[in-house]
Amino acid sequence: MRSRSMTAGMSMQADRMRRLLEALDLTRLEAGEPDAAVETLCRRAATAPARPAAVCVLPDRIVTARHALNDATRHRIRVATVANFPTGDEPVDDVMATIERALAAGADEIDLVLPWRALRDDRPEAARQMLEAARGACGAATLKVIVETGALTEALVDRGAALALACGADFLKTSTGKGPPGATPRTASLLLDRIEREGAADRCGLKVSGGIRTIEAADGFLTLAEERMGPEWPTPARFRIGASGLFDVLLDALEHAA
Repeated sequence: MRSRSMTAGMSMQADRMRRLLEALDLTRLEAGEPDAAVETLCRRAATAPARPAAVCVLPDRIVTARHALNDATRHRIRVATVANFPTGDEPVDDVMATIERALAAGADEIDLVLPWRALRDDRPEAARQMLEAARGACGAATLKVIVETGALTEALVDRGAALALACGADFLKTSTGKGPPGATPRTASLLLDRIEREGAADRCGLKVSGGIRTIEAADGFLTLAEERMGPEWPTPARFRIGASGLFDVLLDALEHAA
């Protein structure tokens, strides 16, 4: 028979894993993937013991994702898509067209890659132009700016974060997960530093993405956000994890913790 302390500990562990599950942005961003793969992911998300924050798909799969998320869960699982992805160097007009089509198709959130090469090449106005145009195009939709922290020096990470905040980003995101190194505690701390210095904790969140493969790693980022911003801050409205591979890991762990 389990002792009361053991049962309490397992309950706390399960609650923590549910928080991680609720912070997940589940992604399907492989070109040419069949609609069935997106539909399956959405249906699994809709029936999970704790609902992920969002499903992130390519722009041409938004309608598929919307249809797969039934009316009972649509308001709880958001549909996200990507723009200027993954390279970060598309023309502004093309990116704005992508955003406009995505919103018309039903996207709730846009994950936009910052033109980080422009920052690296000391062309900050080119990056600003993209961010300002994207903020205007998004309107009330959530704008997550991918800083691609693994490709930049710490000084440029901070500069990119400051620029994104100045242009109205709703989230600062570490990485596309498609190229340079992804999220690390250090790069996440740099983004949180800038959010704190700007006094933006009430309007801008953090999304960590790229290379997060274990529950322990994900929990480390959640703990970091709690310690830096307060225990009540990292809700899905302010804290996300882009790590689809964790979905099955968390579901399996929750099943065994029951």
